[in-house]
Amino acid sequence: MHSSWIPRGNYIESNRDDCTVSLIYAVHLKKSGYVFFEYQYVDNNIFFEFFIQNDQCQEMDTTTDKWVKLTDNGEWGSHSVMLKSGTNILYWRTTGILMGSKAVKPVLVKNITIEGVAYTSECFPCKPGTFSNKPGSFNCQVCPRNTYSEKGAKECIRCKEDSQFSEEGSSECTERPPCTTKDYFQIHTPCDEEGKTQIMYKWIEPKICREDLTDAIRLPPSGEKKDCPPCNPGFYNNGSSSCHPCPPGTFSDGTKDCRPCPAGTEPALGFEYKWWNVLPGNMKTSCFNVGNSKCDGMNGWEVAGDHIQSGAGGSDNDYLILNLHIPGFKPPTSMTGAMGSELGRITFVFETLCSADCVLYFMVDINRKSTNVVESWGGTKEKQAYTHIIFKNATFTFTWAFQRTNQGQDNRRFINDMVKIYSITATNAVDGVASSCRACALGSEQSGSSCVPCPPGHYIEKETNQCKECPPDTYLSIHQVYGKEACIPCGPGSKSNQDHSVCYSDCFFYHEKENQSLHYDFSNLSSVGSLMNGPSFTSKGTKYFHFFNISLCGHEGKKMALCTNNITDFTVKEIVAGSDDYTNLVGAFVCQSTIIPSESKGFRAALSSQSIILADTFLGVTVETTLQNINIKEDMFPVPPSQIPDVHFFYKSSTTTTSCINGRSTAVKMRCNPTKSGAGVISVPSKCPAGTCDGCTFYFLWESAEACPLCTEHDFHEIEGACKRGFQETLYVWNEPKWCIKGISLPEKKLATCETVDFWLKVGAGVGAFTAVLLVALTCYFWKKNQKLEYKYSKLVMTTNSKECELPAADSCAIMEGEDNEEEVVYSNKQSLLGKLKSLATKEKEDHFESVQLKTSRSPNI
Repeated sequence: MHSSWIPRGNYIESNRDDCTVSLIYAVHLKKSGYVFFEYQYVDNNIFFEFFIQNDQCQEMDTTTDKWVKLTDNGEWGSHSVMLKSGTNILYWRTTGILMGSKAVKPVLVKNITIEGVAYTSECFPCKPGTFSNKPGSFNCQVCPRNTYSEKGAKECIRCKEDSQFSEEGSSECTERPPCTTKDYFQIHTPCDEEGKTQIMYKWIEPKICREDLTDAIRLPPSGEKKDCPPCNPGFYNNGSSSCHPCPPGTFSDGTKDCRPCPAGTEPALGFEYKWWNVLPGNMKTSCFNVGNSKCDGMNGWEVAGDHIQSGAGGSDNDYLILNLHIPGFKPPTSMTGAMGSELGRITFVFETLCSADCVLYFMVDINRKSTNVVESWGGTKEKQAYTHIIFKNATFTFTWAFQRTNQGQDNRRFINDMVKIYSITATNAVDGVASSCRACALGSEQSGSSCVPCPPGHYIEKETNQCKECPPDTYLSIHQVYGKEACIPCGPGSKSNQDHSVCYSDCFFYHEKENQSLHYDFSNLSSVGSLMNGPSFTSKGTKYFHFFNISLCGHEGKKMALCTNNITDFTVKEIVAGSDDYTNLVGAFVCQSTIIPSESKGFRAALSSQSIILADTFLGVTVETTLQNINIKEDMFPVPPSQIPDVHFFYKSSTTTTSCINGRSTAVKMRCNPTKSGAGVISVPSKCPAGTCDGCTFYFLWESAEACPLCTEHDFHEIEGACKRGFQETLYVWNEPKWCIKGISLPEKKLATCETVDFWLKVGAGVGAFTAVLLVALTCYFWKKNQKLEYKYSKLVMTTNSKECELPAADSCAIMEGEDNEEEVVYSNKQSLLGKLKSLATKEKEDHFESVQLKTSRSPNI
């Protein structure tokens, strides 16, 4: 689709996308003058600037007037700039900065006037639909309704009113069509004294259809009576035809008389509009169109019993407006001590029935400064509820604006497209009424005393109606303070602040793993961590980044992450010193801004916009991957390289949107990485480069050495050195790789005395050992020798006994000379120590013994 400025009759409309489009007009001035124009600029998702260049394309000295201020809905602002003589090139430039998610409301410009130009050399005839009845007129006048004119007309010609009609500024008349159901609407009259309301049917004004044609329908008969709906809760009917608010201190459900609240209770103030017979006193309705005045003075919305619906209007592109004014929000007396950020909330139930590009806008104005669009719905939407939370006590105006189509149409094609609002509920309204009573704390004097506010962090005990402090590590509910159940336990790993208004992490976390205690200290990461993610590009080619700020823990639960909208520096109408009505600073635990670099759109500085809160409530910290329906899938981030468990911080945002009906949530995975010192590195899942895959749940991985557990005695071991000079050294070293930080320090190296042995003692010990070995060897040798001798002796005895007739020879254990020792086995030619001893023994035998031959003598008598 080609982006450009589009003429819309008596005004021109800017683009609605994220392209940069300029409306350019060149003019040559004979003398100094000025340029003046009127405009509507209500949506700061469009960047609107007006500047002037000379014929050298140099920007003129009008920097202070470059940024055009925002206007309120339906109001035309004016802008004027002085012009120098010579050539002036005027630029009206718009840039959409909404990243393609929804259509924006365009800038409208009309009545551009330039003074200082040379006199014209000729007069131009009036265009068709306009006229001039005086010579030398400055401009032409528009023909009124039901008239027309041709080019150069001096007056307008009337149409045949019974069969023709025309809009303002028409060049011809149009035949009136037959009437259809799209040409009338119904209304409900206020209740009469009998408690009845009448259904009335009216033609849409101005009436352009004919009833006298054959296929035309006639207006249905009016006057059908129906029972009036009951009064809204907090109101009563005192026998009259109207409803009145209950007096202070009383309540009613709308069907009964007002009754005082019982002792120990107080009215729950607010508004609950669910019956629509007449428009409530603090609501009003109107209609406007930027291009015509057809619907000025009309009701934009009509009551219809159990709902209120959009009215007919004058054109299909009218804005049908419904306003609700509330002067302030204040919690009940008993809840004054609940220091939560929520003061109240407004909830409405609606549905849209559309056949074209209808849009319902919900807008909020704070202290009558500027109306901002909070949410919008396009096309047909089923019956649903939407809640907006109030965080500050101020004067609020809530606006519902319905537009059937943004295209101007001469005929009515979408009259049956409508929006219905069934109920609007506002809690804790300052001037509200009560439909019920809630328990309150009583003074200690007597049971019937008036309600008193409880101190911060105290609930109302049911038995005594006295204030009692919430237990440790619980926070007080912002919705009710009655009973101990009003104190809600904090999530895992979190604690409550002193007044029990919020839960937070003090940056310390403890985990038991395999009989080992892991203590984490994230204090050095408590300052805000940042991540610039991108670049990304819109469908139109706009380059942008997502910038995230994370306030992890500490600071007594204060939200330290800030995201700015610097576009408001140029576009807000006025900023009162010290005023925080403009939320150009967004504070949260986690927030996101969209950054458009200066080179992307030709701005002088980078543009930060669309700051949104991703997390304003801390849920808990745990090593588990799931907490309160927030789940970190295993494949979302790389597998950790160590056995040290990751620690997960979980947050949520209380603000709901049409795409995130439960609000946004955030999970931050803290991973021990000794190589990432200091603040470490923050990253997003590779599968979800924008940090989220569904736009509602955001995931971050924060790697840092500061995310490692504190060191303990399990993280180091000892090494014992050798004993030197009577001393032994013991060293302590960290286990590698080191998966801890801070904690205990390594013990100092330890020196211990050790015993040294004297040299001569060593020699003596050696000699003794040698002697012992020698004695053992000799013992073995002589034992073996003895065994051999016994063997010889036994052999000799056996030989002697075998010779019966011979005298026994003399016993000899010696080895005869020349006799070989058959049993001796020689293992080596070289004599061993045992061999030498053997030789010595043999020699001694040869020297001391002689072999004697014994002669046997026989008895002669034998």
